Amino acid sequence: MAMSFLKPHCTHRLPSSSSILNSPFPTISPTKSLFANGSSFSTRIPNHFRARPISSTPTKPFSFKAFSSQISASAPKPDEMPARVGFLGLGIMGSPMAQNLIKAGCDVTVWNRTESKCSPLISLGAKYKSSPKEVAASCDVTFAMLADPQSALDVACGEHGAAKGMSPGKGYVDVSTVDGATSKLIGTRIKATGALFLEAPVSGSKKPAEDGQLIFLTAGDRSLFETVAPLLDIMGKLLCPYAPHHPFSEAFELSTFCLRSRRYTTQSKFFLGDVGNGAAMKLVVNMIMGSMMASFSEGLLLCERVGLDPKVLVEVVSQGAISAPMFSMKGPSMVQSLYPTAFPLKHQQKDLRLALGLAESVSQPTPIAAAANELYKVAKSRGLSDEDFSAVIEALKVKLQSQSKE
Repeated sequence: MAMSFLKPHCTHRLPSSSSILNSPFPTISPTKSLFANGSSFSTRIPNHFRARPISSTPTKPFSFKAFSSQISASAPKPDEMPARVGFLGLGIMGSPMAQNLIKAGCDVTVWNRTESKCSPLISLGAKYKSSPKEVAASCDVTFAMLADPQSALDVACGEHGAAKGMSPGKGYVDVSTVDGATSKLIGTRIKATGALFLEAPVSGSKKPAEDGQLIFLTAGDRSLFETVAPLLDIMGKLLCPYAPHHPFSEAFELSTFCLRSRRYTTQSKFFLGDVGNGAAMKLVVNMIMGSMMASFSEGLLLCERVGLDPKVLVEVVSQGAISAPMFSMKGPSMVQSLYPTAFPLKHQQKDLRLALGLAESVSQPTPIAAAANELYKVAKSRGLSDEDFSAVIEALKVKLQSQSKE
């Protein structure tokens, strides 16, 4: 049974080469701003230029023999996209991801353990099924975004799991963050039905998910990767390598140049080869992120301890070589002891635990990540599991208070 492809059901379209080249925007040099000539240029970004990757550049091989998606001769067309898309798991990440698919015009069917979480998506036009099995049986491609390895395994392979509804011609894309062994087990169960499997954990939290700015770290069946690429692009981001170094107005001009040339855009998705590589890459990324946040927390508290304003530290860091969106976005709230949840602390600790297990499996010492993991465990014991992972700073405050009493 061949996979069905979309005709009228999904209206999202990336700009074609002809529409870009014939667009009303003037030709742009990547090194010279239009404003240098006094030209007027609207900074309102048209919908078809919203963050949608349309091409990529090849990357050099590394230990996982990663290779990126190649530049396509033309943008994906609506009739090249799967007609019916399933989405399992509508939590802090899954819900906005599914919403972006629906808003792009895709025919989406949803399921969640807590049925009430499906209501907002149903109101946007999604269909509902009462089990992962039913969703998979009714859709061409099914995405799953679950909180942990056990949940991902249960939803895929349980009594009423998605595997029971899979068959040749269908595809299963697991975007959950799990360990490689769990991903391989799910992949084996899915492929035993004759369906295709792709692991595709994401880099990005709540806001990037809402804005369609995620990065997908995929591995598994290459043909399924190519089939779902337009869907990943809807949920993923478009980058211009010039834009981050320029004011907004110039950045938009440069991004438009990137769209025109199709040579300078980077990608929202990486294909990393065999199943397990995507999971491993995501764990490494989140290991680094968790360690960075722990170190940043130490810096904020040390600033305050020596009489410096931690708010100024946030500004200094944001303008230097170690600038990172994570610091500038979360720093101001951390100074006020506020931790609005974008990525739950319990999930960060879970990812550190899995990353440490990955490192141990190859005899790689990771003392910094191990120390950070202990801080997150302390924060969890203080009832902060559902707070944002930036609440790890509270674990350090506990240590300071303990020292003060001694």
